[in-house]
Amino acid sequence: MNLHQEHHFEREICAHLASHGWLHAEGDAARFDRAHGLYMPDLLDWLGATQPQAMEKLRNTHGASLAGVLAERVRKNLNERGTLDVLRRGVEMLGLREPLALAQFKPALAINPETQARHAANRLRVVQQVGHSPNNPKEELDLVLFLNGIAVATAELKSAFTQDVQDAVDQYRFDRNPQPIGGQAEPLLAFPGGALVHFAVSQREVMMSTRLAGKATQFLPFNRGNAGGAGNAPNPQGFATAYLWEEVWARESWLDILHRYLIAKRDDKKRVQSLIFPRYHQLDATRRLVADVLEHGPGQRYLIQHSAGSGKTNSIAWTAHFLADLHDAQHRKLFDSVLVVSDRNVLDAQLQEAIFDFERTTGVVASITGEHGSKSAQLSQALKDGKKIIVCTIQTFPFALEEVQRLAATEGKRFAVIADEAHSSQTGESASKLKQLLSATEWAELQDGGEIDTEVLLAAQMEARANAGKGLTTIAFTATPKGKTLELFGRTGPDGLPQPFHVYSMRQAIEEGFILDVLRNYTSYKLAFKLAHDGQEWDETQVERSAALKGIMQWVRLHPYNIASKVQVVVEHYRENVQPLLAGRAKAMVVVGSRKEAVRWQKAIRAYIERQGYPLGVLVAFSGEVLDEDSYPEAVTESSALLNPGLKGRDIREVFKEPEHRLLLVANKFQTGFDQPLLCGMYVDKMLGGIQA
Repeated sequence: MNLHQEHHFEREICAHLASHGWLHAEGDAARFDRAHGLYMPDLLDWLGATQPQAMEKLRNTHGASLAGVLAERVRKNLNERGTLDVLRRGVEMLGLREPLALAQFKPALAINPETQARHAANRLRVVQQVGHSPNNPKEELDLVLFLNGIAVATAELKSAFTQDVQDAVDQYRFDRNPQPIGGQAEPLLAFPGGALVHFAVSQREVMMSTRLAGKATQFLPFNRGNAGGAGNAPNPQGFATAYLWEEVWARESWLDILHRYLIAKRDDKKRVQSLIFPRYHQLDATRRLVADVLEHGPGQRYLIQHSAGSGKTNSIAWTAHFLADLHDAQHRKLFDSVLVVSDRNVLDAQLQEAIFDFERTTGVVASITGEHGSKSAQLSQALKDGKKIIVCTIQTFPFALEEVQRLAATEGKRFAVIADEAHSSQTGESASKLKQLLSATEWAELQDGGEIDTEVLLAAQMEARANAGKGLTTIAFTATPKGKTLELFGRTGPDGLPQPFHVYSMRQAIEEGFILDVLRNYTSYKLAFKLAHDGQEWDETQVERSAALKGIMQWVRLHPYNIASKVQVVVEHYRENVQPLLAGRAKAMVVVGSRKEAVRWQKAIRAYIERQGYPLGVLVAFSGEVLDEDSYPEAVTESSALLNPGLKGRDIREVFKEPEHRLLLVANKFQTGFDQPLLCGMYVDKMLGGIQA
């Protein structure tokens, strides 16, 4: 086979699909309805096979013009409602009591013979070289994937011997305009009525986009990863990207993606603004997790190590939805409820939105907010009512965990607990129980009002109640697992050491462009001093060797002159080097050694900015309260108007999003988990230890 030629690559893909449940024949492209963007033979065959009575009524009404009427009606609905909604909800036709179903997806409990027969009747077709454009008759797409005549995906292919995946991306961006100037919208390319996803495919890599927008089109990697990095590992049996057509486009896999993974994001008027298609690691992690639960049953522990930039919010939403609906081979529901622990403000709304999109069902997700009575009472009621998915914060988590363990032990109920990287301060007895799970540095920071995360709380409960049995299945999502977390939740690897169940590495996230490599832009103060003073060394003669000396150094660190000097360095460096980034919108974080330092830094930095007349808003974040009589006559908290006058009872993360707030001072907070896309700089004035380093 001449691998240099693109059409051989194309034929190999089509031959594989044709031998694995897809329809494909030479000459299919000639039967494509260019004006409506539909493959009408499959649409008519699907409707005739699955809804014969409805089709008979429509034939009696429309006669020979039925195909044209259907094409017009379906295209109108696609353009107005979007392809995803049309596939999931069908199309209403005059004279019919119920909408015409355009696909049959497999329900969670697939025991109805009629539903099974309709599911088996779905017609998946791959068509080569499709002349798709009403504006340019010569323009062809390499591959189009159809479900019952509706275009659901397109693909542009490139031979890795002559071109690469970026050439396919550029072809979409520059040659596949969904709305040409002076022309009509392209049926297969326009949003939201065109194909749901567009793949740029070479023999080495895959990229995808769910919305074409000419030169502004954004493509995301859809690769498996290679030894912890980006790309794909060589495939000794064929092309490195063969997983796309052998695994992802496999008949049942593809129908499952269209049914349960794609999420439509809507605006306030319920208009579709964007589509979410899973990245490969999200698809792989959730499917492996479900398969393992089905194989080994409830009661297992899973550690999902997914880096920042992995899309954990969506991964958690999919995991919660799939586990809430999971049934075993005997059609028994595996979990009474799924408990999600997270401090992500968007997660609750995203879960609600996603599940409504899948099922058109409300009330599936219960959020424990405390707005209607106590959180513990709300939680108890939600568990008693058997709510499918319950979302709570880390503050409610200890009570929630005790409650589900009690119900598992006394009533035989089974729960799945999904723990996100939420963070919380702990005090008193609850804090002392955690000491054995923390390093000396982490324990010291917790004592100074620092935060711990869900995985530590979960680990503490797991150790305390090692015999939870089949009643509790735990899934911990974290980018930076502690050693104890690996020990408790990991699986024994070939080397005998505990390993995560699934990994999307920080290296891959960096190489794929989802996060920045902090170390590439890290400069120590010593080096910065040397660069700024013609190679002169910075001499720090005092070293912290004893407790007494540490006390002296603490006084030095807190001395107003010392802090004022650092404030000037930070503010001026930020203004010159960081603030101009992102069209002048860049923000920065300043990490200091203690809460008392944070209070004094805030006072000093605001005074300096005011003296200089700089329009820079500063916020300070820490847990608990600080009494520093040298700064303020009374104890202050994060919400004190003296420190953060612009907060006014709001969450500090939301306030920091506002354009006027540029600098965020933190003490033992937000250092390992903080979602702020405009954060471009970090100034660290403390010794880092544990996962912070």
